[in-house]
Amino acid sequence: MEKFVIQDRNKRRCTSDTPAGSPRKKIKQERDEKIKEEDSEDDEDAAFAEFSNAVPWQKIEAEGLDCDYALLFSKEEADCLFTQLEEEVVYATGEESKVQVYGKVYNIPRKQATYGDAGLTYTYSGVRRIACPWTTTLEYIRDTVTKTTGQTFNFVLVNRYKDGQDHMGEHRDDEKELDPGCPIASVSLGAARDFFFKHRDSRGKQSRRQIEPVKLELAHGSLLLMNPPTNTFWYHSLPVRKKILLPRINLTFRRILLDSKRETKAKPGVS
Repeated sequence: MEKFVIQDRNKRRCTSDTPAGSPRKKIKQERDEKIKEEDSEDDEDAAFAEFSNAVPWQKIEAEGLDCDYALLFSKEEADCLFTQLEEEVVYATGEESKVQVYGKVYNIPRKQATYGDAGLTYTYSGVRRIACPWTTTLEYIRDTVTKTTGQTFNFVLVNRYKDGQDHMGEHRDDEKELDPGCPIASVSLGAARDFFFKHRDSRGKQSRRQIEPVKLELAHGSLLLMNPPTNTFWYHSLPVRKKILLPRINLTFRRILLDSKRETKAKPGVS
């Protein structure tokens, strides 16, 4: 397990013994050392402030898979956030609650909503989603994720699973609207659920290679950071778990490219 470590800001660096010399030189050296020590304290305080939301990280790696996992919120705070989201989030209905797969239209086996910066849209599974304005709670969670990871996000997809019957099939988050250099940050609240990664070369009966899938349990209050190039090589899914009777809310924070940057991404070499 890899841990995100910050230096104790109360810790002092060891200094070498003062060499013999005149009292004047000794006073000057002590003054210089004091200034250096104060500068060091300022640097440590700045680092502490920058990573004030530091958490222990667990590194998850495989061929082409790079993820970081941590418990971001305490149980008490996660409980509170779940309750607030239940009151604030408005989920899609009607045609917006359907997806298109291989030309066929299906009801989504969970509830969905999209929030983000003004004017942003996101198209996946044949459906174009328009971002609703951020709610207070979604903004708070987004900002906490940013302080913890150093990454900024302008869009979030909200999935609500009423129980273990609601699920998500295998897919990759590799749409053209997404910034390819930005990780996807997945925050889980509510019932813990199994989460699977499967390499693209090992899927189906005609699979070309034997690569073991990666299984995680996403806990209440946790954060999973899916770093590039994970979504290029690995599909992920949340399978049915009939024994789970409680609801779960998942927030996947993303960075959507603006139209001008999207065109540049589609045409390599355009500056």
